[in-house]
Amino acid sequence: MTLAAVITFLGIIVAVSPLSLVVMIGVPALIRRPVGDDATVRLVQIATILGLVAALGMLGIMLSTGLRHVPVEIGHWVTIPGYHLNLRFIFDRLSVPLVVLTFLLCGVISAFVSRYMHREPGANRFHVCYALFLAGMTFASAAATIETLFLGWELVGLSSAMLVAFYHQRTGPVRNGLRVWTIYRISDAALLMASVALHHLHGEGDLTIALGRNWPDGASVLTSSQSLWVGLLILLAAMGKSALIPFSGWLPRAMEGPTPSSAIFYGALSVHLGAYLLLRASPLLDQSPLLAALVTIIGLATAAYAALVARVQTDIKSALSFASLTQVGLIVAEIGIGFRYLALIHLLGHACLRTLQFLRAPALLGDRQSLENALGRRLAPAAELSAAQIARSLAWYRWAFERGFLDQSLDRFVVEPVLGVFRWCDRQERRWVKFLEGDGDVVGTAAERQPVAATPALEDLP
Repeated sequence: MTLAAVITFLGIIVAVSPLSLVVMIGVPALIRRPVGDDATVRLVQIATILGLVAALGMLGIMLSTGLRHVPVEIGHWVTIPGYHLNLRFIFDRLSVPLVVLTFLLCGVISAFVSRYMHREPGANRFHVCYALFLAGMTFASAAATIETLFLGWELVGLSSAMLVAFYHQRTGPVRNGLRVWTIYRISDAALLMASVALHHLHGEGDLTIALGRNWPDGASVLTSSQSLWVGLLILLAAMGKSALIPFSGWLPRAMEGPTPSSAIFYGALSVHLGAYLLLRASPLLDQSPLLAALVTIIGLATAAYAALVARVQTDIKSALSFASLTQVGLIVAEIGIGFRYLALIHLLGHACLRTLQFLRAPALLGDRQSLENALGRRLAPAAELSAAQIARSLAWYRWAFERGFLDQSLDRFVVEPVLGVFRWCDRQERRWVKFLEGDGDVVGTAAERQPVAATPALEDLP
């Protein structure tokens, strides 16, 4: 077997193993014959180990042969004049580390879940969402075309929102899941517009051509102005997915999900996906200094905001989520400055650390309580503030406690105006219908002209 055949075989295993897991777990669940808990755990472990071994094999071949760009194509799916859709993956110095990290951390989480959620109602549903997330992260990490990237991006967002609303018998998780899904829709729309723009400007969505072949040394074929506008769309997509300001409000809401999903999604992988997108699109930053400066400013502002807010949180998962956001902001700033390898190493190390912290968080509180019981007293706080220091910091404390008023600002200046436009359109439509009915323009039989129950106005809906 030739080296090219081995590489293609390993690439197919990396792509197919999470998809096969979705089919083996998801299809029986759809026909109401879910796979048993023990069998589900074994299937997850087998698929994760296969993908990890294939990714490590790909990494070994690249290191031993000096290859830095390994494309793997799985069929031509759509071919029409002026457009073609290929399922293509690229294994390079950026995608291979993230694919290895994805399988490694997902394997750790699956081992943790096998005990943490054993016999819990909804465990099979959790594993189905987990399989969708694994497939989405693999596709997004190794995507060579923006269509493949968008497919993985959507799977990650869908599984994230469903796991935030995992405990759907309560109102809070469902509302927070919808909030997360709404922000993700904005992010997805921006990425979709970037995809359309790339096709319009370049004629295809191949990232290795539009953004350069050899990361991070590749050069974009777009001009400076084109790079700025396409880069702004990509930046907006990254801001929504990685909870950069002003979209940071959804991150603590995502803590409503089970602890394993919080660890793998918002501590390790999903929250870093926006930073990965900016790393993949780093040639655009080289083409547009203004775009690079904007990325740096947003990253530093997010880091400063999250560092302040993390210090006043009253629960451990929210504190960890904002601590994670602080590091994500620094990673984004490193990308904007141009430290691409530093940002990649920072991303990999931070993902591993946050996974450990989130998994350890439930037991940590119990250990602290046991220690206080053994000592017979409360543990002293880390630092004592004087009355003057408290007075000076009161305004900052309130600002941080309200999380920078970001949610309120978005509701007031974005959500309410949009809803106002929709309500105005609803009123105009109802007036037009009444006008037609008053002029006797309604045609049809007598039975068809019988009055129907009035539908509630948009203002009356909850």
